[in-house]
Amino acid sequence: MSKLYKKILVAVDESHASEKAFVKAVELAKQYEVEKLIIAHVIDTRAYSMYDHYNESVPREYAHRLLDGYVKRAHSLGCKNVKKIMKLGSPKIVVSKDIALEQSADLIVCGATGMSALDRIFLGSVSDNTVRHAICDVLIVRNPEE
Repeated sequence: MSKLYKKILVAVDESHASEKAFVKAVELAKQYEVEKLIIAHVIDTRAYSMYDHYNESVPREYAHRLLDGYVKRAHSLGCKNVKKIMKLGSPKIVVSKDIALEQSADLIVCGATGMSALDRIFLGSVSDNTVRHAICDVLIVRNPEE
């Protein structure tokens, strides 16, 4: 990579693909001595839209615990300047269009999905959408076991 990245954004959840992306983002953050590693989690509100009495505090608490764990790990792996971001919405759109733009990210790192071809046709994946809509470079981290 010839470009020097200053702000790297990695989207995380509890998937194996997101774990691989996180590890790669930390490696790159250390390699490029970035100004900031941005760890983001988007609560997919579409999953909760069918519930009339949806309690928004439950996924928010989960997201904060998840992000705190990733921030702690990033610090323990040698990343000094780490920022966590939690947003509501569609991860496909929020990661590539909102968070990347707001944070002036130079690079978005995300995991390759484990979806089947049929799932991708009907649902699309966050990584596919990120590549199509991002305003910066995107690195898709593949899982060699899949």
